[in-house]
Amino acid sequence: MHREVVEERGWVSEDQYLHALNFCHFLPGPEAQQLATWIGWKLHGWRGGLAAGLLFVIPGALVILALSMLYAVAANLGWFSALFLGIKAAVLALVVQALLRIAGRALDTTLKRGLALLAFLSLALFALPFPVVVLGSGLIGFAIAALRPDLLALKPVPESAALPPRPWGSTVRTILLWGAIWALPMVLVLALLGRDHVLWQIGSFFSQLAVVTFGGAYAVLAYMAQEAVNGFGWLSAGEMADGLGLAESTPGPLIMVTQFVGYLAAFRAPEPFTPLVAGVLGAALTTWVTFAPCFLWIFAFAPWIERMERAVRLKGALAAVTAAIVGVIASLALWFGGHVLFRSYDGGLPVWSSLDWRAALLSLVCAALLFRLKWGVLPVLGAAALGGLALSQL
Repeated sequence: MHREVVEERGWVSEDQYLHALNFCHFLPGPEAQQLATWIGWKLHGWRGGLAAGLLFVIPGALVILALSMLYAVAANLGWFSALFLGIKAAVLALVVQALLRIAGRALDTTLKRGLALLAFLSLALFALPFPVVVLGSGLIGFAIAALRPDLLALKPVPESAALPPRPWGSTVRTILLWGAIWALPMVLVLALLGRDHVLWQIGSFFSQLAVVTFGGAYAVLAYMAQEAVNGFGWLSAGEMADGLGLAESTPGPLIMVTQFVGYLAAFRAPEPFTPLVAGVLGAALTTWVTFAPCFLWIFAFAPWIERMERAVRLKGALAAVTAAIVGVIASLALWFGGHVLFRSYDGGLPVWSSLDWRAALLSLVCAALLFRLKWGVLPVLGAAALGGLALSQL
């Protein structure tokens, strides 16, 4: 995006791009889609923001929808299960790669490393809810930034020209309008199907996810997997890994894995619709409540970018949340690893005799391809899928 928008097309300057990128880090939800929306807004107002944001999402959403339909009907076939044995192993290696990459970038002080460890223990040992961990970390960072910003490696805020006026009126109008757009399908579901229907559960859950998901798609997965698998029972841990593999191998933001979850949840509890219709409605509702908030955040708060750039406490909260996200992703890696490598659990712990040697072998091979040979995501996924097919014959 930087190469196309800044270097080749010159639509925005380097400083404008970096300011917008920092701004999108402050917001919950998928940063890349928000940045694309901001670029459209900067060039052509709300019409440009709609065009850029929608076209960033729609192609990937259609691809994931088609693959979700295929998965729902073919998941029980032998060759299909063998294919995804390899994909799950590749996903485990990819999550570990993401963990190491983000940790290397985010944990540059002792305090940040401590916050990451605290977040990991909170989730892995005490099963605290993801929103509590994220919001608690943000409050810690907010407080520390006011007293000891050096503990979070915060840079001094530069002095610059006078700030623009506060656009309270347009911000309030935008929040009201896009809040109504965000809520519209949920109002229809409530009126026609009621609170007990799976579509209401899907919309409510992913709306909540849109508000608390700081730190990118891998951080989202930790919370989503915990709730979708253990809380709602919409799908299994292995299927969650399959969905991430599909999202990794298709165009569009990785957060589109949420649509896969929404499709399967509605497909498996379709009344009063057919499974196909219910699945499509579940996928569409998930996509709506995941991405409509992005337009709300951008259109409402983009005029505040310059002011937010100078908010030291806000930057401290973001730095602390980013550090905690490393612990969140570590808990995700542990959770995925256990469910990919072991067939059964006892008292919350894996049964060592149930270790799947094929999954373990494929995970080690995928790790070698990623870390030693520096293969890309798609070649690793392809090799792992072929490896799963081959090992299923043994």
